[in-house]
Amino acid sequence: MTGDVGMAGVAIDSVLDMHELFDGIPLDKVSVSMTMNGAVLPVLAMYIVAAEEQGVDQSKLSGTIQNDILKEFMVRNTFIYPPAASMRVVADIMTYTARNMPKYNSISVSGYHMQEAGADAKLELAFTLADGLEYVRSAVSTGAFTVDDIAPRISFFWGISMNFYMEIAKMRAARTLWAKLIKENFNPSNPRSMMLRTHCQTSGWSLTAQEPYNNVIRTTVEAMAAVMGGTQSLHTNSFDEAIGLPTDFSASLARNTQLILAHESGLGATVDPWAGSYMMESLTQQLVDGALEIINEVESMGGMASAVASGMPKQRIEECAARKQARIDAATDVIVGVNKYQPKPGAEQPTPELRVIDNTSVREAQVAKLNRLKAERSPDATHAALRALEIAATSGEGNLLGLAVDAARARCTVGEISEALERPWGRYVPSFSTGGGAYLDEYGQHADEIEQTVAQAVDFEKQFGRRPRILVAKMGQDGHDRGANVIASAFASFGYDVDVGPLFATPAEVALQALDADVHVVGVSSQAAGHRTLIPQLIRELQEQGSSAMVVAGGVIPQEDYSQLYESGVKQIFGPGTQIPGAARTIISDLTEELSNSSSF
Repeated sequence: MTGDVGMAGVAIDSVLDMHELFDGIPLDKVSVSMTMNGAVLPVLAMYIVAAEEQGVDQSKLSGTIQNDILKEFMVRNTFIYPPAASMRVVADIMTYTARNMPKYNSISVSGYHMQEAGADAKLELAFTLADGLEYVRSAVSTGAFTVDDIAPRISFFWGISMNFYMEIAKMRAARTLWAKLIKENFNPSNPRSMMLRTHCQTSGWSLTAQEPYNNVIRTTVEAMAAVMGGTQSLHTNSFDEAIGLPTDFSASLARNTQLILAHESGLGATVDPWAGSYMMESLTQQLVDGALEIINEVESMGGMASAVASGMPKQRIEECAARKQARIDAATDVIVGVNKYQPKPGAEQPTPELRVIDNTSVREAQVAKLNRLKAERSPDATHAALRALEIAATSGEGNLLGLAVDAARARCTVGEISEALERPWGRYVPSFSTGGGAYLDEYGQHADEIEQTVAQAVDFEKQFGRRPRILVAKMGQDGHDRGANVIASAFASFGYDVDVGPLFATPAEVALQALDADVHVVGVSSQAAGHRTLIPQLIRELQEQGSSAMVVAGGVIPQEDYSQLYESGVKQIFGPGTQIPGAARTIISDLTEELSNSSSF
């Protein structure tokens, strides 16, 4: 989509991009990890072919591919195909790498994205380990492998929040539980099958747009918890990620946080430094018991694939997110500089330098490169490779990663390989709901803020004959839907009629849905920096389709972009840290003013 290219990572459309990405990097000596899930087949295949053409055999490649599709159906949403077909992709990658890439880890089971979507430590722990159990079971059930072939190659990926002691206990509990689950379910011969290897990343959700330099301290605290919990590798987030794309300065500061902890603090000198602490051992056991109860519930449903299909994990995580946001909005959970200890006017921290990507030029360059690739490749070889993929997807025979490697050699693109599989499998379309009353329950139904908001919605209905109606929209390749889900749930509790749009929508699709549903307002949630292009396009589409819906925006939008969005027609922008009841009342006030001045109502 036009507004996304180059905004959420390096644009990879073909093996030519992989050559550019790894130019000067010896892939037989440098380990490469990739967070790829929905489009995992073409991207991994192109990495393999780029290495081959660099003179590096597959057997020498080392690193990790995430390949964790189950959590995509719960939280991250970068799925393409239905769950059963997606699980075949996972299995084929595990099979291919086991046979051809002995140094490469074929799956990294991620709890990080669950935490970012709102899961607490117990839910993250339970659902992530249940995912891991499902992947091992799926691989072993093929008969081609034993647990000892698969389990040692699996790694995990945890999110680390500001709950310092809880995060350390979570990582300790994870090791205990994984060993127990593998032993009881598979009885491995190799003790390494019961070991839990892990990567950790500090929280992106805990970062604030207000007083952004405070985020340096937040990331440091989280990094310390990860180290004390026993992580094998660590990603520290840049302090400016709640505002925009990280700069070279903020990225170097994040890196130096790790270096200082590693080389100046002595934190890594002791294994499990909290062992024996009554508090830590007790907290660890509480998490073991609580997570095991949820895992047993998942197993009773038939395993994680069945649980995901039922919608249970997604619902639990979204409810947890709504409760957390309610506690923040009510200032029960303190966020320094946001809901408490705000600076006096004039004493705010300086605005950091922001990174601006000219995504129009990036897109034009990618299109030109694709045109060159298509002009130089063999049409017959391309067609044959894509046809082989489609036949394998239909028949269930053949290894899809091996065939994707053949397609990458034939210079097929990411889109072409994905579409070849989509033709027989179809594209997965999830269902959406506005959830229950978790936000209202946690905040308190009789709190002044809530009562004022509900009363304002009632007054609106009396004046205009129907409740205020909002479409919560996500556009482009932005699958982060925590904010959108919380807004939808909270607004419904306040007395709004709420429509939730599908993920990855185009501006034209959002405008059409707004028109069909006759909404008063479209609320656009943007987390992936496509707002500068996509929101103005949406406003033009609404105008062309004859909709008078008001547009508001929220998410990670730098202050420097506000003026452009206001000039394009955006009525309000609600940045990170906005109190939800206040935003709901502002929208009703703006709607009341507009409708009162309009002759159409």
